[in-house]
Amino acid sequence: MQRILLLHCSPYGRQSRGSVLALELVERLRRCHPGAQLLERDLARAPLPAPDAGYATALVARAPNEDPALSLSEQLIGELENSDCLVIATPMHNFTVPATLKSWIDHVLRIGRSFAATETGKVGLLEDRPTFVVVSAGGVYRGEQARQPDFLTPYLRHVLSTIGIHDLEFIHLQGLVRGQEHAESMLAQAREQLAFNPHLAAQEELS
Repeated sequence: MQRILLLHCSPYGRQSRGSVLALELVERLRRCHPGAQLLERDLARAPLPAPDAGYATALVARAPNEDPALSLSEQLIGELENSDCLVIATPMHNFTVPATLKSWIDHVLRIGRSFAATETGKVGLLEDRPTFVVVSAGGVYRGEQARQPDFLTPYLRHVLSTIGIHDLEFIHLQGLVRGQEHAESMLAQAREQLAFNPHLAAQEELS
């Protein structure tokens, strides 16, 4: 593993509980791959612009990749292509992904570039890679105590599979408004879950 791409999507950035866990995960990866480079994007501190009319026009016209209107999309897709592992730390906002992450998705999912449209449906054009999504939420949306729907998990799973990413694990930090003790319990459960991930487990054996 040579390159890791980490996306921070919370307004709290690296200080959010999701990002704290994501950074721990990255450090575990880098302990076994000391030369691995980390590229971080704080999508809340430096938000991406929404696709504009120029982008939409270039998309419909199937403009070449060198078209200036596609330059940001090309940059973001290139960062993803050059990564061996993707880590996303995102809050759940109103049952789904925050606007910060949605803008990244809108630039990365591009017909003819990251996926192809075929007679049988969309086919991803990017290589699969280990991907971890750390989801933090104030409410509870999984298990017997769930009180709200979860549109984030199935949506992101479908989005990432559309571009070719299937090696995917979600780590859920839910009910965080219940206080520090509950948050610490969620983090402990998440760390235990990650210990069984085949990528991390294999690396722990090597370390």
